[in-house]
Amino acid sequence: MELPVISNTPSESEGGGCSSSGCGTAPDALGHLPDHIRAKVQDHPCYSEEAHHYFARMHVAVAPACNIQCNYCNRKYDCSNESRPGVVSELLTPDQAIKKVLAVAAEIPQMTVLGIAGPGDPLANPGRTFETFEQLSARAPDIKLCVSTNGLSLPQYVDEIAKHNIDHVTITINCVDPEVGAKIYPWIYWENKRIFGIEGAKILIEQQQKGLQMLTDRGILVKVNSVLIPGVNDEHLKEVSKIVKAKGAFLHNVMPLIAEPEHGTYYGIMEQPEPTPEMLQDLQDACAGDMAMMRHCRQCRADAVGLLGEDRGDEFTLDKIDVMDVDYEAAMVRRKEVHDSIIEQLEAKRGNAKPKAEELGIPAESRPVLMAVAGKNGVVAEHFGHAKEFLIYEASPAGVRFISHRKTELYCGGMDSCGDGDVVDAGATESLLDRNIRILEGCEVVLCSKIGYEPWAKLEAAGIAPNGEHAMEPIEDAVLAVYKEIAATGKLLPAVDSKKVA
Repeated sequence: MELPVISNTPSESEGGGCSSSGCGTAPDALGHLPDHIRAKVQDHPCYSEEAHHYFARMHVAVAPACNIQCNYCNRKYDCSNESRPGVVSELLTPDQAIKKVLAVAAEIPQMTVLGIAGPGDPLANPGRTFETFEQLSARAPDIKLCVSTNGLSLPQYVDEIAKHNIDHVTITINCVDPEVGAKIYPWIYWENKRIFGIEGAKILIEQQQKGLQMLTDRGILVKVNSVLIPGVNDEHLKEVSKIVKAKGAFLHNVMPLIAEPEHGTYYGIMEQPEPTPEMLQDLQDACAGDMAMMRHCRQCRADAVGLLGEDRGDEFTLDKIDVMDVDYEAAMVRRKEVHDSIIEQLEAKRGNAKPKAEELGIPAESRPVLMAVAGKNGVVAEHFGHAKEFLIYEASPAGVRFISHRKTELYCGGMDSCGDGDVVDAGATESLLDRNIRILEGCEVVLCSKIGYEPWAKLEAAGIAPNGEHAMEPIEDAVLAVYKEIAATGKLLPAVDSKKVA
């Protein structure tokens, strides 16, 4: 039996990538974990880089209020056009949320995780949040429960979190220095009053650190999210990573700032620069050490449904689920069959050793190469012009590792060629195709299932080699095969210094 294919629609999805070595909770990185921890993460798409190929998550938007203001946040409660945290199309009551969860879980049996992440802060809405968790535990005990919080109210609710068997908590920690925090948080709402600047940031940091320690002392897995803000906390996040690791955080997710002016955030209006992909990768690598780093995050909406990198929320609006006939007891039987099948095959996959670089004839001194992949469900499966994101992998003598994803814009309206007639002009100075190629800067190869003549030529002109020869192959196998082909040309070896030779 093959691994189930999870679709965005009955025939289409956006996918994600995972790594076989060197990054996050990749397949071989799960082996060292105790059984009880591995059981918590192996089917959690956020906590396991491998799992997000096969398991889905959903968020329910039951928490509208927030107790802090972040310069990168502008909550929107009726927006379907933006894909970022704090945005939802519909606010839900706890009863509506449960109805929606049962409908999604029955329709998408690979859905394993229910999270409450906003659009405000779940712990600033404790009644709505914990009522939702309580009902869900009774109605759908097979679903993992998660909560995401800024941490200000966390210490007072740790016992409640433990009571509801919430095994996974995400805390957004952007700093451990109040002076840095004052540049990120204009104010917090604490003990019935608004506190500004450094004083407010100091209270927030103290509460975050106290809550983190309390959670890890209880054996609850904690993922720490940090927003990388160039010129504000970029260097400081290395210290954040050391401290949260020392307190027992399981995973650190360093995310890029989203600061588009149209989103209406303070940073967007003030034209705060977003980090480049190279800046993000360098900081993630610097923070990694022997702590697991999450690199496959998609910075989901507060009402996201489906695989990471996709959103099937439109299929499960309140008017649509009202007419669904859900037999959840029957659905649980099917869900268990699907989960067990996936886990069984993933465990078998972990037992298959990947070939070492020397076995493939790749010299140990070869330099690493970045490759962009138009993939979904773990295979090279997207047409270049149909990809809404590219998965960035690094191939080196140490193996293949997933680095990040880069969002692009769909520019192709045709099925095969993506020629001139299919490219939509995005403005007077740069077409969508040109923009997408610019986003792939730093990559030396693009792997996709098909590619038209015009993008092929433009990629080559930009110094990026297009490759459509590995369609429907597993991503890591395809990346390694291309790396081997490049190695055979000698282009991976360090250049010889002619002065030293002389």
